[in-house]
Amino acid sequence: MSESPLYAELAAQSLQLAENGLTRRRRTLDAPCGPLARVDGRDLVSFCSNDYLGLANAPELVEAACAGARVWGVGSGASHLVSGHMRPHDDLEHQLAAFTGFPCAVLFSTGYLANLGIVPALLGRGDAVFSDKLNHASLIDAVQLSRADNKRYPHGDLDTLERLLASSSARRKMILTDAVFSMDGDLAPLPALLELAERFDAWLVVDDAHGFGVLGDQGRGSLAHFKLGASQRLVYMGTLGKAAGASGAFVAAHEAVIECLLQNARSYIFTTGSSPVVACALLASLKLIENGDARREHLRRLTAQLRDGLTDTRWKLLPSPTAIQPVIIGDNFEVLRVADALYQRGLWVPAIRPPTVPKGSARLRVSMTAAHSPAQVAALIDALHDLA
Repeated sequence: MSESPLYAELAAQSLQLAENGLTRRRRTLDAPCGPLARVDGRDLVSFCSNDYLGLANAPELVEAACAGARVWGVGSGASHLVSGHMRPHDDLEHQLAAFTGFPCAVLFSTGYLANLGIVPALLGRGDAVFSDKLNHASLIDAVQLSRADNKRYPHGDLDTLERLLASSSARRKMILTDAVFSMDGDLAPLPALLELAERFDAWLVVDDAHGFGVLGDQGRGSLAHFKLGASQRLVYMGTLGKAAGASGAFVAAHEAVIECLLQNARSYIFTTGSSPVVACALLASLKLIENGDARREHLRRLTAQLRDGLTDTRWKLLPSPTAIQPVIIGDNFEVLRVADALYQRGLWVPAIRPPTVPKGSARLRVSMTAAHSPAQVAALIDALHDLA
């Protein structure tokens, strides 16, 4: 039997990716999430994880999960709106709302699902979304699902955004942005964006996947970092699988917004509720985040150590004040060569290539965590100096 043209087309696409140095590879870990990884029989120091506070394998979370499983089991059995909303979920929503300073919060299974739920629930045809060009893929997909007009502005370009807002006759408007941009590590100008939202009667939806738990007083996130209160214009999304160390996400906002999501967000209504075990672990995580100033200070010192150590290499460091430290290499094959050379030295750093980042800006994405040691960071600095 001859091969179907459908399979031939897939094979050709895979070959094209390989020829352009864009093939992604999945690795299987034989160790818990942490700075020390075991992959393919090799012991490595990992700089890949978004576990910024080092909580993913924290004993307090493990014990809370085990205790929760003994009381609640491991599955919710249904969507939240049927019978899958358990007491740990409800307690966690109330604590997340209080922690971030909003009246209400609602849990989602992932940050991707949260973003897919927010935009189409609040906007539709005849409305307009004003999106930073470097927004996460989930935000891009959410706009497409909403069928609202998509007005993209150059990264951080407030003048262009203001002109687009002023010229829009849309029924409803939304400014949509990452708080910390996941591949560059820089911060959105949230105070200025909120001022524009107020002036032009728009929502400001903030994806704080990489700021929650790390930035702001007691790790309360990017809004707290900028001393912004819980404006009725704000819709705040935080993920719980990065600094919080577990999985899931939440949206915090005014009561009317949360009620709208409960009634209209398809990615909330039509999916099984998350495990109560995870909610129990996250209740313990919130306490560690709130009391985690020492972890955050250690993370800041390690980040400064890395930046200081790489200032005189030929590769460009982006001006990131966060735990995400991109080292721009440029060429796809060169970044793969450097990442492989680091891997052979026992250092695991991911090579990020288009379409995740713009063409010609392939990079090493170094993720710092509070679980790393100064000696591990020094080893990475020495290796990058040698390879440069």
